Amino acid sequence: MTAGPAVGVGGVVLRGSTEVLLVKRGHPPGEGMWSLPGGKVHHGEALRDAVAREMLEETSLRVEVGPLIEVVEIMREGFHYVVLDYLCTIAPPAQEPRAASDASDLAWVPVDRLAEVGATPALIRVVARAMAMLDETVAKSG
Repeated sequence: MTAGPAVGVGGVVLRGSTEVLLVKRGHPPGEGMWSLPGGKVHHGEALRDAVAREMLEETSLRVEVGPLIEVVEIMREGFHYVVLDYLCTIAPPAQEPRAASDASDLAWVPVDRLAEVGATPALIRVVARAMAMLDETVAKSG
């Protein structure tokens, strides 16, 4: 009997309404690709705790984990993941991200340039949904 997909999480951190924080993967799957910070959920770990841990491990940022944006299935290079992407905000006090753990680099990428850095259609869709959720939150509070 073969095992099912691994469960992973990702965090979307937006800067203003124009940039998203991406990491460059340092290991498979997706080595060398730009993606959202995130990774596998540990056995017995709550999803939101996993997002906060992965964000800290990959970007050195402490975040507040917000709502679920989307569930994405990734199958490539012999890997099969079901990834739950969450909207995150940087927790006070203000911090600057830096690549750590299995991220070889990180960058604030303009949302309109995601395709240029090789972002997958799923990543572009998740970021667009995150931006729409943020706009909706701002509209409700305004």
